[in-house]
Amino acid sequence: MKYISSAQNPMIKKLNLLISKSRVRKKENRFVVSGERELSRAVEMGYKVETLFYRVDYYKKIIKVYSDSVFELSSDLFDRLSKRSGSEEVIAILETKSHHIKDITVDNDSRVLVVEAPEKPGNIGALLRTAAAAGWDAVIIANPKTDLYHPQIIRNSMGGVFCLPIASASSDEVISFLEANAFNISAAALNNEAKHFKRVKYQRPLALVFGTEDKGLNQKWLKKAKHIVQIPVKFPIDSLNLSVSAGILMYHCGDQ
Repeated sequence: MKYISSAQNPMIKKLNLLISKSRVRKKENRFVVSGERELSRAVEMGYKVETLFYRVDYYKKIIKVYSDSVFELSSDLFDRLSKRSGSEEVIAILETKSHHIKDITVDNDSRVLVVEAPEKPGNIGALLRTAAAAGWDAVIIANPKTDLYHPQIIRNSMGGVFCLPIASASSDEVISFLEANAFNISAAALNNEAKHFKRVKYQRPLALVFGTEDKGLNQKWLKKAKHIVQIPVKFPIDSLNLSVSAGILMYHCGDQ
């Protein structure tokens, strides 16, 4: 192992680029995980660790060594790299996985969350965390606007991003996949056809579909939906946060 204290070290420059640049993550097929809890969940789900960095003196506490390429960082340098100073002791570079929709396995009892064009990494992370906690079978992101390995997605998902199958594709590809597998589509939208979410019977295989908070769903989803549902809100509030809305409906559907 090697000790590093300078931000000008080539390995630290590489790490910084992977943390901050989506194009670098995509080009290198690598991403960064901070925190031993998130790292252990990634490893449990089959992700391969390429390089491990740890805060000075912490290595003795690591029960399992995840990589042969290990670097000890000074406390000051580690804190500059970590997004949660003082609460993390490990940062790692891992290899990405493919997320093709054809690789998702479904059956007649499946429940899949579909989100079209989400932009906020924090929201996506929260959605993944809730979907994993509620025991949903997969998450599909239609027309993605950010890469799945954004540090904020990983952090906000609390490792949930590693715990369930996730795919990304165009809306047309997602619709074709759902129709080919006989999914019952329930779309969340605010329009005159929408029913109270508690007055609908959700049948499996079920696809629960959400759009963005500002633009909502593309009309093609509403034409394909078996049900259009909404969550009532009281004036003057006109909508709920995306991750909150999805959480309410995912847990409600789980009771049926």
